[in-house]
Amino acid sequence: MGTICGGVCGCRQNWEVPGAATRALLATSIGHVLPTVARLAKALGMTVYSSPQLVDILDDRGGRRLDVLFQRLARELTAAETEALRVVADPPAEGAALTARLLTAPSLAVELARRGVTVEVGVLAEAEFWSVYQPIVSLADRSVVAHEALLRGVVDDREVGGGDLFFVAEQAGWLHRLDRIGRESAIAGAVPWLGDDDLFVNFNPASIFRPQVCLASTERVVHDAGIDPEQLVFEVVESHAIADRGHLVSILDHYRSLRWRVALDDVGAGWSSLSLLAAVRPDVVKLDRRLVQELPDDGARTVLKAVTDLAHKLGAVVVAEGIETERLAEEVTVLGADMGQGWLFGRPVRPDPPVEEPEGRWQPVVRTPVSGAPSR
Repeated sequence: MGTICGGVCGCRQNWEVPGAATRALLATSIGHVLPTVARLAKALGMTVYSSPQLVDILDDRGGRRLDVLFQRLARELTAAETEALRVVADPPAEGAALTARLLTAPSLAVELARRGVTVEVGVLAEAEFWSVYQPIVSLADRSVVAHEALLRGVVDDREVGGGDLFFVAEQAGWLHRLDRIGRESAIAGAVPWLGDDDLFVNFNPASIFRPQVCLASTERVVHDAGIDPEQLVFEVVESHAIADRGHLVSILDHYRSLRWRVALDDVGAGWSSLSLLAAVRPDVVKLDRRLVQELPDDGARTVLKAVTDLAHKLGAVVVAEGIETERLAEEVTVLGADMGQGWLFGRPVRPDPPVEEPEGRWQPVVRTPVSGAPSR
């Protein structure tokens, strides 16, 4: 007998951890719920027998598809509907025993809890992930010198942006997993076409508990990819950096020991920004897009100029984000920004498969924008 919490159970309920079921009966008096259950089960290729208040589902693949079905039901049904739907996994064949099981069957809500299924975990468990890349250009000659990798995913045939993915991951306690997936996807996806350009990779300090351990798999990906370590720039959003400055500094020190560079993203107004710059001393400073897009406002210009000047004094390169017009490009150039990023220079794109030159070298093909992709 185990507990769903893996040890001493605070809720005082010792539940058996269920094995893989191959058949499930679901019963409810709510008329519209069972058609939803039957539709999802059929879409997964399972055999479904329906009656007015009962659905009998058979999985001939050892229960794997039943697990997926429960994950999808966690998202499709409301909390009230999961409470009203009764579930019997692997029901007995004998009539009296089956009737007894149905009368005492737990609700779907309880079954989901037993299986550790939540809406958020179900989303991430089924998602497919990849990276898109947005160019970063030198403002001096508009040549592409770097790319920022941004995570995307598909859930239930719907493309989901990185912001939504990481919000769900944090709520589900999967932040460290998704952050690792994002880092490694960014690096592996850039190998065929990156060339000598730099690669900006986002990370959240809260996802890294001990750098030497949590970053080991990322180090292996970099090594296997054959990318020059000095091409990598790991960037952290300023708001994440402020949460635990000491922990952040220990992570950045580890990055630098591997010859990876570091960037501070969304740097904007206030004492915290200037203080953080002095403490972290990043290799790259990325100006807050909201301030950039307020130009030529005098207040925004004054703040951005102060940040740019301090960054240069600390030896950092300055990237202006959110550039969508030539006017903004000219404004940030006058302020002293070194590089620019935004829709003016290119939207995030998913690389096409590389093509091979006759000499056997790889070169990137033309990449098409991801429809409707945000600038980060």
